[in-house]
Amino acid sequence: MGAKVGGTDEYNSDINVTPMVDVMLVLLIIFMIVTPLLQQGVSVDLPKNMVSPDEDPDIAKDTSVVIAIPNNNEFYLGKDPYSLDVLGEKIQNLMEGKTPDKRIVYIKSGVGVDYGTVVQAIDTIRKQDIDKIGLVADKLKEDGSGGGGEQQQ
Repeated sequence: MGAKVGGTDEYNSDINVTPMVDVMLVLLIIFMIVTPLLQQGVSVDLPKNMVSPDEDPDIAKDTSVVIAIPNNNEFYLGKDPYSLDVLGEKIQNLMEGKTPDKRIVYIKSGVGVDYGTVVQAIDTIRKQDIDKIGLVADKLKEDGSGGGGEQQQ
């Protein structure tokens, strides 16, 4: 009459989910940390647009040239600041080899930026023989909050 100690002779077919949950939590933390770092360019407080223009799909591409003007006399290409003189040369270098229909420069200007600063950027772009300039504005959604749209000149 001996009692069996240590369990049964049957196999345990239950799945142990604890390691999978641990891995998923680690991945969640990694994505939460990395996602804010993926933002491209400089953050600009864009004006809200009353009219809904057609969005240009080229603005989100890595090859598109986007000038950000967050404050007066501050010009950025990507995350790098440039003065107006150097900005013209940099735009010229980025436009080399592009077909005429793809030679578009987009301008993201903040709400508080003077009109004259935007005109200076447009003049610099025009001096590089670029005729297509896109002005980026937030598109109004149905609830009145901003989205991401663009309007081309």
